[in-house]
Amino acid sequence: MARGKKQNPFAARKRQKREIGNPPDRRSEPYKEIERDNACFIKYYQLQRICANEEEWTQFLEKIRDNLPVTFRVTGFKDEAKALLKIIETQMFAEYVRGAAELNGLPEEQVQRPLCLPWYPNGMAYQLNLTRKDIRRSESMHRLHNFLIVETAAGNISRQEGVSMIPPVVLDVQPTDKVLDMCAAPGSKTAQLIEALHAAPEEHKIPPGFVLANDVDNNRCYMLVHQAKRLNSPCLLVTNHDSSFFPNMLQTDPATGNKSILKFDKILCDVPCSGDGTLRKNPDIWLKWNLAQAYNLHGVQYRIVRRGAEMLEVGGRLVYSTCSMNPIENEAVVQRIIKDSAGALELVNASQLVPGLRYNPGMTDWQLATKEVDTVFKTFDEVPESLHTIIRPSMFPLPAEEMTAIGIEKCMRILPHMQDTGGFFVAVIEKRRALSFEQNDVKDLEKKVEEKEEPKEDNPEAEQKSAPWGPQRKRRRLHGFKEDPYIFFGEKDADYDSLQEFYQLDGSFNKRCLLTRCQSDRKKNIYYCSEAIRDLVLNNEHNIKIINTGVKTFVRCENRHTQNPYRLAQEGLQTSNGFIGNCRRIQVERDDLVLLLNCTDPTKPPSTHELKQVTQDRCKELCVGSCILKYVDESFTLFIVGWRGTSSLRAYVAKDETVHILRLLGADVSKFEINKYEKAKEAAAAAEAAAAEAANGAEQKEEENEPETEAEAKPEETQQVAMEV
Repeated sequence: MARGKKQNPFAARKRQKREIGNPPDRRSEPYKEIERDNACFIKYYQLQRICANEEEWTQFLEKIRDNLPVTFRVTGFKDEAKALLKIIETQMFAEYVRGAAELNGLPEEQVQRPLCLPWYPNGMAYQLNLTRKDIRRSESMHRLHNFLIVETAAGNISRQEGVSMIPPVVLDVQPTDKVLDMCAAPGSKTAQLIEALHAAPEEHKIPPGFVLANDVDNNRCYMLVHQAKRLNSPCLLVTNHDSSFFPNMLQTDPATGNKSILKFDKILCDVPCSGDGTLRKNPDIWLKWNLAQAYNLHGVQYRIVRRGAEMLEVGGRLVYSTCSMNPIENEAVVQRIIKDSAGALELVNASQLVPGLRYNPGMTDWQLATKEVDTVFKTFDEVPESLHTIIRPSMFPLPAEEMTAIGIEKCMRILPHMQDTGGFFVAVIEKRRALSFEQNDVKDLEKKVEEKEEPKEDNPEAEQKSAPWGPQRKRRRLHGFKEDPYIFFGEKDADYDSLQEFYQLDGSFNKRCLLTRCQSDRKKNIYYCSEAIRDLVLNNEHNIKIINTGVKTFVRCENRHTQNPYRLAQEGLQTSNGFIGNCRRIQVERDDLVLLLNCTDPTKPPSTHELKQVTQDRCKELCVGSCILKYVDESFTLFIVGWRGTSSLRAYVAKDETVHILRLLGADVSKFEINKYEKAKEAAAAAEAAAAEAANGAEQKEEENEPETEAEAKPEETQQVAMEV
């Protein structure tokens, strides 16, 4: 091949196929269970003495080869959370016990009850003594499986590994905090941060704080948006950037209007890692685990936590966590950043936030080895020169007196056998003073933003001269889709005036926080974000790639009978509800609400004459258009988007939310239940009947074609006989 030419991968693949022939279809081969063993893994961790004695080591090996139990948590900031928790602890757990007894062939009294995680706040998290496979593939568990799917989609519960819930808990987020999640995808921990932000709805209609969730992978950012959007928070901003080089961001002081560098009160660094703590959930890691992964990731992990420490406010808290058990990725990174900070950062003990959690303290001594763990190194002097680019001095433990000064034992090491979980590492760090290597030049940042906002000239030489790094450096390329613009409402907007008049929006509602994602005058969807998020977008949209923000609040809904072309969106109702007047509200009783929710055909909404008289009277007072249905129970209050038609009333909620509300009301949800096993049996029976019918048809056709008499069977012979006669 000519030098400098790129090889065509498609042509190479074709040549390879011709040489080796077509490989067998792996899908036709039976699935082989992964052998949960790796000699290097066992040898390495035995060398590190992560367990206190041989007996504990045996328990560790036995548990890490076992499947992981299912854990989930209830979304704590919603009003109906306690009511849902009561349903879970009674109806669903009774269903769980019956199903587990049938699955394991045990009497119900011998089935182990679900465990309420003692360290999770307010008893909102549970661990089941079943695996994902047990729940997904057992007919006896189909109702529990359906419940988990529906409530997860509605944003009322989250299925998440137990130890993965720890970092957001010890971060101790308050509604006023500015929070940064540096490596946020897929978004389970981000959802916890949002929940903590909204934990005091009686004090704040909209929390003053916010969560900025970032991830370097563009595709994973959309997964993150999907997860976080279930919580419908106006205080979330999703960005796509390399966390280790996260840019300084500008903020505006609401009192003075002056610009300053944004510093975060709480930062979560759940960094990329080798993931050997997830072996129970991802057994394929057994096949590919090796020490090279930890060596390669150590530098990336350090750069991320270092950048996080720079962006942290003095007095703020940073949590460093991994789902790895390897000290190279854990204690080695923590000791390095604490040492480099020269006293500006301090490890703190956060065990009081997770009472009842069993864990080991951070390791003070560990050893490094080659990839095959056949040669062990206690100090960097023992490392051969050929490995100096792989094994670095910072990966070795500091001297004992320095370790004592750092307080590395304040870190948390959770091992699988301690409480039937995965493996995890957590370190809580607080900032006592500014770091010597921080860059907080706000004027320089403002200048860069102005340069990006200025229209570029056609002269390439002028562009090269204006670049502070000179013409030789390439501009960083942003991968992925080009996002739609963020266009906020101005002081005068005709659409807002009509919305304000129709819904009697409160004067405290900030119309400048409404935004659209298209430049057309004919707005389709209108979103709402908090004032802090608006400020972030306007100051930094030229500095960082913004993926998503805002919660859908109003949706264009053309109807010739209504006075306003926009209906309310259920997603944004928990935000907009507090600002809407009484003119568009209808209080309904339980029977009316059940009737409205059970109507699944949007073309045939219930007539107002089917509702109670008090509801009918209220409907007569409202003109056609979107409205809010209010239901008050002794333990919770529900607000649902409705539509007042000319002679009808309907609930405007998605299917999963419908099932959730009906369940809270104690109504029958059997028509929404799907038993995939019954459907499979029905499909098999239908296929069998169709095959039998086809066989009978073929047989009947064959009989019709057969000769009925002997003469018909041999016509020539019959004719000959007749002639002879």
